Amino acid sequence: MAKHVAVLMGGFSSERPVSLSSGNACADALEAVGHAVTRLDVGRDVAARLGEIAPDVAFNALHGPFGEDGTIQGVLEYLQIPYTHSGVLASALSMHKGRAKIVAKSAGVPVAEAKVLHRLDAAPAHVLSPPYVVKPVAEGSSFGVLIVREDQGKPPQELYSADWPYGDIVMVERYVHGRELTCAVMGDVALDVCEIVPEGYAFYDYDSKYRPGGSRHVVPAEIPKQVARKIQEHSLAAHKAMGCRGVTRSDFRYDDRFGEGGELIWLEINTQPGMTPTSLVPDIARAAGHSFEDLIAWMVEDASCAR
Repeated sequence: MAKHVAVLMGGFSSERPVSLSSGNACADALEAVGHAVTRLDVGRDVAARLGEIAPDVAFNALHGPFGEDGTIQGVLEYLQIPYTHSGVLASALSMHKGRAKIVAKSAGVPVAEAKVLHRLDAAPAHVLSPPYVVKPVAEGSSFGVLIVREDQGKPPQELYSADWPYGDIVMVERYVHGRELTCAVMGDVALDVCEIVPEGYAFYDYDSKYRPGGSRHVVPAEIPKQVARKIQEHSLAAHKAMGCRGVTRSDFRYDDRFGEGGELIWLEINTQPGMTPTSLVPDIARAAGHSFEDLIAWMVEDASCAR
């Protein structure tokens, strides 16, 4: 049955451009399958605007803080507007890389050693032996990610910057060598594993994610079947442990330099994966037989409150 769907996009996080791209792609897909769509560039007046629009469903295409950290989810719960993706608690928990790692580990998912601390405490001297990665604890799209190599005598001095825009709390995590792998969960089903191959980039950073031709997506990943099964199991375990709903995507590193039994490490879970033309989940869903329109329509049908 056709519904009036408000597609929430834009917002005011670092990932605003990505969200606008995701939101417009989703809105186009929803219109193509017959839904009435209102495209809402989210501002601080979002509650009032939603009250005026009075949609049947809110499709949450926001990325980053406010959009996927439980905040907008709380607004939608208060307004009693059914919405897509995960609920308040699952979103807040999954967005915080340090706390998400603790929960994933408790569910038997393999994680790398890490410390969460103030960026100024991570700047004077190494808090882990290099190589390691410094990540803002609650950002996406690789914003603020710094890789510290073995031969670096001191931590990244960008951490001292007065105009550091990514929050004061960072996670310092052991660098895991290997291949970049990801797996989407749709409902309670883990889909195929995808390998991400950056083209001309040192790692899977913002440009390799969103610039056309920045990376190749190999679905299904050309890895041993038992490794693919483990990734699917861990992705579903993390999804359930966090209390997620709808579609999520878990990211992994697989170090097979010394054979098929190499190290497999879960990095994080994304409760609102990108839906841009270069995003991963649409490619993974397509390999499982779901067109982009089918995927987005399923998410609207899955929408609810009290998620």
